[in-house]
Amino acid sequence: MKKILAILFCFTIAINGFGQIFNPIEWQTKVEKISETKYKLISVAKIEGSWHLYSQEVPKGGPIPTTFTYDDNGGKIKIIGNTKEPKGKIKFTKLFNEEGMNIKSFAHTAEFTQEIELIDAQIKEVNAFVEFIACTDEQCLPPKEVDLVFNLGKVAIKAVNAVSSSGELNTSSSKDKKGLLSIFIIAFLSGFAALLTPCVFPMIPMTVSFFTKQSKSKAAGIRNAIIYGLSIIIIYVLLGILVSAIFGADALNALSTNVWFNIAFFLILLIFAASFLGAFEITLPSSWGTKVDAQADRGGFIGIFFMALALAIVSFSCTGPIVGTLLVEAASGGSQVGPIVGMLGFSLAIALPFALFAAFPGWLNSLPKSGGWLNTVKVVLGFLELALAFKFLSNADLVLQLHLLEREVFIAIWIAIFGTLAFYLFGKIQLPHDSPQSHISVGRLSLGLIVLSFTIYMIPGLWGAPLNLISAFPPPQHYSESPYGVGYTKQATVSVVNQENNNHNGLPEGAHLMAPHDIMAFHDYDKGLAYAKKVGKPVMIDFTGHACVNCRKMEQNVWVKPKVLDVLKNKVVLISLYVDDKRPLEDDEIVDSKLNPGKKLKYIGQKWSEMQTIKYKANSQPFYVLMAHDESNLIDPVAYTPDVDEYYNWLEKGIANYKK
Repeated sequence: MKKILAILFCFTIAINGFGQIFNPIEWQTKVEKISETKYKLISVAKIEGSWHLYSQEVPKGGPIPTTFTYDDNGGKIKIIGNTKEPKGKIKFTKLFNEEGMNIKSFAHTAEFTQEIELIDAQIKEVNAFVEFIACTDEQCLPPKEVDLVFNLGKVAIKAVNAVSSSGELNTSSSKDKKGLLSIFIIAFLSGFAALLTPCVFPMIPMTVSFFTKQSKSKAAGIRNAIIYGLSIIIIYVLLGILVSAIFGADALNALSTNVWFNIAFFLILLIFAASFLGAFEITLPSSWGTKVDAQADRGGFIGIFFMALALAIVSFSCTGPIVGTLLVEAASGGSQVGPIVGMLGFSLAIALPFALFAAFPGWLNSLPKSGGWLNTVKVVLGFLELALAFKFLSNADLVLQLHLLEREVFIAIWIAIFGTLAFYLFGKIQLPHDSPQSHISVGRLSLGLIVLSFTIYMIPGLWGAPLNLISAFPPPQHYSESPYGVGYTKQATVSVVNQENNNHNGLPEGAHLMAPHDIMAFHDYDKGLAYAKKVGKPVMIDFTGHACVNCRKMEQNVWVKPKVLDVLKNKVVLISLYVDDKRPLEDDEIVDSKLNPGKKLKYIGQKWSEMQTIKYKANSQPFYVLMAHDESNLIDPVAYTPDVDEYYNWLEKGIANYKK
């Protein structure tokens, strides 16, 4: 059962493609004034979870030491002594060689201090940078440099993150907050969806009535119901904390392109869908509920807590699939607190009705009666689970490049699923747990019309329509039986003239055309760079993936816009490097990994993934680099950029820098 639950927590990692780069160590700076000319510069490392930071002195053959470099501003600042570090903890590890070694490291937080003296009293700011490596007991991230800025006029802490190659300070706090807010909102809405299932909804009037009748006063009933709601929140948040501790976001992200895990997720979702559709019930062992019910009879706060736990166990058949989806969806965002925020949003939506109806019991009369509509909600969720299952199967097919589930087949399956759901909502199909009905409600009719409209919207996709509303889910347009549209047998043409022989129909060695817009691209870095030098154009590297959701969004929603398409076809040489390409490397290309000592790079995708991580300090896709022929960046690389104008301006600025 534990293994099944562990897989359950992981089953939706692939839906978002690849997560953003994981930064387990963030740096902050502060300044303490010692005298009129002397200051203490303090660098604070905030370290997440099981990650740690190494000392400034490490054994030979070990990791790179944490190293601070301070700018003396042309001799105007005197650096006094060495940077002092905290005590830390010495641990034995075999991470860097088979014999092992004792290395001093720091966890959770670490403060490094450096004293300076101003030769020129007009200096108001000190610049520095720190080089370090972040590791767990099993793996390390690439070495990283972070710029530090110490404001001598302020003693408040100033958050500092990675600095771009142009020297401009970049902060990620707003992006992180936005990501966590999105997780919370999605989880909150999912909680309301779970609330409207037959496992949970009938419990609201039953539980509230119990508290109001058993309590000595109205105030006591409200208090007990609030405690009950808080207990629900605590139970699910504890589950989020457990997932954060067991599963690291970086480990989960590695599963997103794993063929066997995607197939496993496909099968798990099929099981969940069958359960929601009424084939059987998925429940936790009955002995769990019996033991918890026995504890609930104890009364007091403890009894109320175990009543909440009993609700979580009894409702597992409805909430389990939703909770499992949310947990790994949150963890895949690259934040250790993601699952906790997700469970907070989910449990808050579940708990709110109990507290509100206890405070205002008259509202219970306005609640719709339990009935067939609850099962309708469950069936709709079942159809959604079924549609989502084929996304995982598609990921596995894309990674293996088997072409068994191409775009037309995928869209046809979704048309069949949502078309059947529309017939169900219109009352033309009945499932095992449905109640007989002589008419359908306005709400059900409205939802049926929405689903039917969506189904009709997808039909042109069989003939090559882009389907922008769902561009993240089907395979890309070039992964198709007929990339140029059904019945259209266009001969491949090149958008760039072959300057050597002026043959418009010839492709350079290693190039191919991305249908349906004929963007010429290379999959081999060296061949693409050689061609760029030959034709005198800048290079755009596209770090992408077969199962990358945001990559497909960019290709189908941004790249197709006329002004962007013109740049990609005529002004740059595109090199698309798939980090999940599972084709084996040639024997003479297999080399040792620089990121994971002792392991070898055996697949093409591993080669490109390591290249991106080491050279550009990034591991998320899509990731775009504009570079010159000497492999220097023309402009700071960008990641997922859905704004067309912003992306176009980035392209034009990079090309302008190349022309200079």
